[in-house]
Amino acid sequence: MRQSLRPAIVPVFLVLCLTFGGASAAGHFANAFLQLLALVIIAWALIERRSTPVPRAGRQLLGFAVAVLALIILQLIPLPPGVWRNFPGREEIVAGYQALGMTLPWLPISTTPYPTVASALWLLPALAVLLATVRLGAFHPAWIAWTLIAVVAAGIAIGALQRAGSDTAYLYEITNYGVATGFFSNANHFGTLLVVTIPFLAALYVVGRGKGARASRQASGLMVILAGAIGLVVVGIAINGSLAALGLMVPVLAASGLMVLSLKRRIPIWSIVPVAALAVGGLLLVFSGPLGNNLTATEARVSPVSRYTSFTTTIEAAGDYFPFGSGIGSFKTIYPMYEEPTTLTTTYVNHTHSDYLELALETGLPGLLLIGAFLLWWAWRVVAVWRSEEEDHFARAATIASAAILAHSVVDYPLRTAAISAVFVFCCALMAETRPWVRQRDRDRAAEARHLTAD
Repeated sequence: MRQSLRPAIVPVFLVLCLTFGGASAAGHFANAFLQLLALVIIAWALIERRSTPVPRAGRQLLGFAVAVLALIILQLIPLPPGVWRNFPGREEIVAGYQALGMTLPWLPISTTPYPTVASALWLLPALAVLLATVRLGAFHPAWIAWTLIAVVAAGIAIGALQRAGSDTAYLYEITNYGVATGFFSNANHFGTLLVVTIPFLAALYVVGRGKGARASRQASGLMVILAGAIGLVVVGIAINGSLAALGLMVPVLAASGLMVLSLKRRIPIWSIVPVAALAVGGLLLVFSGPLGNNLTATEARVSPVSRYTSFTTTIEAAGDYFPFGSGIGSFKTIYPMYEEPTTLTTTYVNHTHSDYLELALETGLPGLLLIGAFLLWWAWRVVAVWRSEEEDHFARAATIASAAILAHSVVDYPLRTAAISAVFVFCCALMAETRPWVRQRDRDRAAEARHLTAD
């Protein structure tokens, strides 16, 4: 029974993450449900014995997860006052205790330990997907691709109702009213999901074309279905209205086109150059003045909630707390201390619209080193996947999708949602081991056959 359930774990849990985990500041009960379910999956993945060894890249990916957890734990260890009071950014904490006439207590690196623990809990769904994918396997990524298509199609339908003016179609009270958010509270994060679906659609087509004569006869029908799905995604991006999604769509489509071309010829390494040029061009277009973005536009410099203001303010705060950081989850406490009081409005900034800058503030040098090490690992795996003699088109799709998420994280915080973080770690797990589902499935069948023979 347990073996029969294994193939469904990741697809089913990913559907739950995509439909219930689309908010960071809202949806606490839905996210709590995902976290509780994630604990069960994590325990299962740790107990279950894998029939094949985890490859080196997979072990390294799990090592990054352990490093993140270790960083959180280190930020929570109480330190004597003679140590923590000398950390940058702690002067006001010391002054507060002195003003109250209180003796300085033992305190951790994190200035907000309870939000740090809460942030650790928010990582549980992504960790569950990672462990279930790497340690359990036993499923085909095509299932995930069709899962993405189904959720995206439903999200676009909801988004159409939202754009039509139906406030009841929005799933969260804190949301972007007037635009298409689908299952998300933030329209930009829905745009991220729409973009990352494109390469998996291309992978479905390539794999379908490469399955022999019968598949070739059905290729035209498959192409019509998937072309219609891509058209639906493009329409979804249009009604979604996210500038970042529009900018990323062009290079993602180009990179996905390379996957289709690989059916006829080997893709040369230099082909990444025009794709990178399209990515840079798309981002430059998005951040050009005429499109009215809130990072480079003139109005952004005077708006208290623009990306320009949040970026510059966060950079200033990160410098004051460097090199140890203010603590994971401390942004909501630290950021208001740096805002200009005369420009405050009823709208507050709950996250910097850049995961990298927010992590620089909260984790300091250790976090930046960990991010740098991960990006080097990611780049190494991209090269390995695309240069491998054993072509794995779903792994290639994962490189494109994860690249889009990493790029979007420069100007937003999609990884703060359980939905996008689950998709991202799944992509990384696919990149870590080429065709794990095939080998794992064959090993499981052989083990089952031996067991039946023995009986």
